[in-house]
Amino acid sequence: MPSARHRVVAPLVLPGPFRAAVFDMDGLLLDTEPLWHDAERELLEAHGDTFTEADLHASHGKALSDLALLYAERLGLTAEAIELEIARMMEAHYVAGAPLREGAGELVTALRGRIPMAVASNTSATLVHAALAASGLGFLTVVVSGQDIERPKPLPDVYLAACAALGVDPADAIAFEDSPLGVRSAHDAGMAVIGIPEHGTDLLAAGADLVLESLAEVAVEP
Repeated sequence: MPSARHRVVAPLVLPGPFRAAVFDMDGLLLDTEPLWHDAERELLEAHGDTFTEADLHASHGKALSDLALLYAERLGLTAEAIELEIARMMEAHYVAGAPLREGAGELVTALRGRIPMAVASNTSATLVHAALAASGLGFLTVVVSGQDIERPKPLPDVYLAACAALGVDPADAIAFEDSPLGVRSAHDAGMAVIGIPEHGTDLLAAGADLVLESLAEVAVEP
């Protein structure tokens, strides 16, 4: 485990001391959280249940496998059946194209060719590639999925694997996250972590080094 992460202060200007950048996707690069909640709502309504505000908060940032466990007993279905059902719904949403979050397209485009980048997600890599391609970010080809390696966030494995794929020490890489689960994952991997919160979530308490309102606040060296 790396011992000394680079210090992060505002204003954040990249690359700076960082040799790589790793991004979450859902809710960070792409505004897909509403699509996931739509899929959950469709799932529950198809089985005679109702998606509530409590469900929205309970499911934020969770891997598909954890979502399936969340609803399995409640719906009287197996977790495997729920995973397949939600995955089918999300594939359709992703292929239709999800809107970019503020500043996301500009930032990754400006960093392209400057430092290596990866996407570290709890969503399966197949769905991540489909979503990125449909949203114009298909050049982000290095994707690591906690779902696929069966060690999802908040465990650090997905970020450790992303840094390994990029050939960098986690202490020399910076991560961008929107959820407490993701922040803990990147922090425990030994990376500097920038939080871009949704729903007013306290990402500093989760371990973020710096919290910004959007990726538009990140500058890139000329």
